[in-house]
Amino acid sequence: MGMSRRATPTGDGMSTAEKTEPAQADQGQTAGKQSASVRVVLFALMIAMLLAMLDNMIVGTAMPTIVGELGGLEHLSWVVTAYTLATAASTPIWGKLGDMYGRKGVFLSSIVVFLIGSALSGAAQDMGQLIGFRAVQGLGAGGLMVGVMAIIGDLIPPRERGKYQGMMAGVMAVAMIGGPLVGGTITDHLGWRWSFYINLPLGAVALAMVTAVLHLPKKRAQARIDYIGAALLTIGITSLVLMTTWGGTEYDWASPQIIGLGAGAVVALVLFVLVERKVAEPVLPLHIFRNGNFSLVTLIGFLVGFVMFGSMTFLPLFQQTVQGASATNSGLLLLPMLLAMMVVSLFAGRITTTTGKYKIFVVVGGGLITVGLALLSLMDVGTTRFTSGLYMAVLGAGMGFLMQTTMLIAQNSVEMKDMGVGSSSATLFRTIGGSFGVAVFGAIFTQQVTDTMSQRLGAAGGKLPSGGAAQLDPKGLAQLPPVVKDAYLHAVSAGTHHVFLWGALISVIGFAAAWFLKEIPLRGGPARPVAEQNEAAPAPVAEPV
Repeated sequence: MGMSRRATPTGDGMSTAEKTEPAQADQGQTAGKQSASVRVVLFALMIAMLLAMLDNMIVGTAMPTIVGELGGLEHLSWVVTAYTLATAASTPIWGKLGDMYGRKGVFLSSIVVFLIGSALSGAAQDMGQLIGFRAVQGLGAGGLMVGVMAIIGDLIPPRERGKYQGMMAGVMAVAMIGGPLVGGTITDHLGWRWSFYINLPLGAVALAMVTAVLHLPKKRAQARIDYIGAALLTIGITSLVLMTTWGGTEYDWASPQIIGLGAGAVVALVLFVLVERKVAEPVLPLHIFRNGNFSLVTLIGFLVGFVMFGSMTFLPLFQQTVQGASATNSGLLLLPMLLAMMVVSLFAGRITTTTGKYKIFVVVGGGLITVGLALLSLMDVGTTRFTSGLYMAVLGAGMGFLMQTTMLIAQNSVEMKDMGVGSSSATLFRTIGGSFGVAVFGAIFTQQVTDTMSQRLGAAGGKLPSGGAAQLDPKGLAQLPPVVKDAYLHAVSAGTHHVFLWGALISVIGFAAAWFLKEIPLRGGPARPVAEQNEAAPAPVAEPV
């Protein structure tokens, strides 16, 4: 008994094998055109992401000049807080609107809102106006971030998305390094108002490119917008962010204001959950958290935000105070971390696209972040910039494995119809994690600095410097008596030691959670060649010869 494999004749007399070659050639040409189109869209999306990430970095450098012209030093923190609050509160709402009414129109609207806020901020005549217009900017920024992630999720299947991870990591590196440099240059040569006006031409380019090149199906949901859920979620997020922003700085953690904000957040979020279980189109569908991978990767994202933003806050402080770097140089000294993050993200993305494997990167990333933070906790007044650079590179490698991979897993864990809320939830929890990280690490740092100053200088040392350690810039540090300066340097070193040590302990939770992820195949794997498909297909029943 035997069987032979023959080319199957088709209706036009050509065999399947004969028709395969031109069909594959046509598919290759079509794929090439689609790839070029996707790259153009991605370029526009990267500009939009850069706008949202770069803004705070540029404005932070310009703040001394802004206060000098507009006054209102007591309201300085609100220029940043208003932007952050509006971004966090609007992120899930933008995501849901994109799911309901179509991604392209909602994303273009967020760009327009951001540009209006930028133009108004640049024209502000007093601090109150600037704070209000920064909130408008933040509303648009929330849509920019989630819009970019959701559109990428629509255009590029998770299996193929890894090829573009390096671009996204590169945008973050450019924002973190270039922000302070660009902000200082613009402020010195063009004036602080151009720190906002610079967004207009960049935003116009993104607006034009997205309008012309991006083609996504339009949607029109029949259900009403969940206004009650959106309001409750906004109240809950706002209360959480304000609590972590003001706690230990504006107000004592045990003050009525902070306790009231905490209670308000709990009540609003409990009511939010009750509402979301009943409405037809919840602003944040609770069913997405029933997916084990989504819940785990959301927790990991929260912890990554917690330790990453905390580290990014206190590394420059250590560099400027203990290592004597200038504000500009401290940004450049972060290069080892940011370059490692970008290179590793690109590497992980390529391997994920080739193999479809991703769990190993989350596990390794969690381990490297833990090790990197543990190494950074070893820094003291004698640590060289080279040594701290090596430690930062380890931390950056860990973040490179995690930053985009966690978003990829989150998007792969939800249905396509929930891509917007899936992306916005992952972004939101990372943002809230960062807010908590800065607050908790700030409290640890301040307490340790106060204790160390008291130990070295006696009871009077706990009162130096007034308002907390972060108030002393390098110029003020140089004016201190040698004994006080030495005590202060050791105090800052001790403070950062405890911050990074606690960060390492907290990151162990994320490392442990990574082991419980399931390696669910990524959607949109590369199609197999026809020959392979034939090999994999069940063999026909052979007739006796």
